[in-house]
Amino acid sequence: MKQRPLTITLLFSMLVLLAGCFPGGGHATPAEPAGFFSGIWHGWIAPLSLIVALFADGVRVYEVHNTGWWYDLGYYIAIISGFGSISLLRGKKQKAKQG
Repeated sequence: MKQRPLTITLLFSMLVLLAGCFPGGGHATPAEPAGFFSGIWHGWIAPLSLIVALFADGVRVYEVHNTGWWYDLGYYIAIISGFGSISLLRGKKQKAKQG
């Protein structure tokens, strides 16, 4: 039981550290736009970006300075796979409870 709070704390700490790369944070510029892998990262942290964007002016859910189609592809792959995997996990848990 003591491991669970530690695990949650470590995961939350990692999330906070890795979330320093929010869209609109200034690391992507017109000269060096965000690419495919940035799109994947921004898709994974999109729910967190939405919450932070409510309180911080420089944070966006989607990077404005991007490479276009490649960034969009990475972003949508991450969004679909992230939320799709959540629904698959919920389905497995419900089936386990029923069976």
